[in-house]
Amino acid sequence: MKPIEVREELKKRNINIFTPDIFSRTFQISSSKTKYFLERQAKDGFLLRLKQGLYTLNTDLPSEEEIANALYKPSYISFEYALAYYGIIPEMPYTVTSATTKPTRTFTVHDKVFFYHSIKREAFTGYALIKNQDKSILIAESEKALVDYFYFVMLNRIPKNDRLIINVNKINKDKVFQYVSLYGNRSSKNVTDLLKTIL
Repeated sequence: MKPIEVREELKKRNINIFTPDIFSRTFQISSSKTKYFLERQAKDGFLLRLKQGLYTLNTDLPSEEEIANALYKPSYISFEYALAYYGIIPEMPYTVTSATTKPTRTFTVHDKVFFYHSIKREAFTGYALIKNQDKSILIAESEKALVDYFYFVMLNRIPKNDRLIINVNKINKDKVFQYVSLYGNRSSKNVTDLLKTIL
């Protein structure tokens, strides 16, 4: 297989992030040939290995939001990154922050840091699939991102950025306090008290 033919086929099928298994089924080749091709092309720079067993085209890099969704599943983008995405806070953070039900993890891809905060399963909701042109990303609703963020501030797991200016006009307060209840009674009261200082 020639790299240019591989790129054309992946683009035609709208496959921008893939595992060896997906690649093998797409091109109907053996796992051994797949392994050789992926390792060789990653070494030559045609492919980028995002992590072990996950690749993308170096010529057509996915957005950092798409990479965040693919690196660690299940997960959705939340916290400071989602708040900046919606324009609720003015500064886009360097780190792409996500919520997951798995253990906390950090990945670095092309010097970009992707951080995953572990949350309880009951709170793993309040996100949506947003489609923008040819990409789709899982991201928290603005209210859920705010609750996720301040819950971790309350736990002292992330520092509260006093320079953050929350645009409360973009927040549905009723929805915020509905999401707060997902974190349990004791946590809910503490987060509610914290949120009332800004909403």
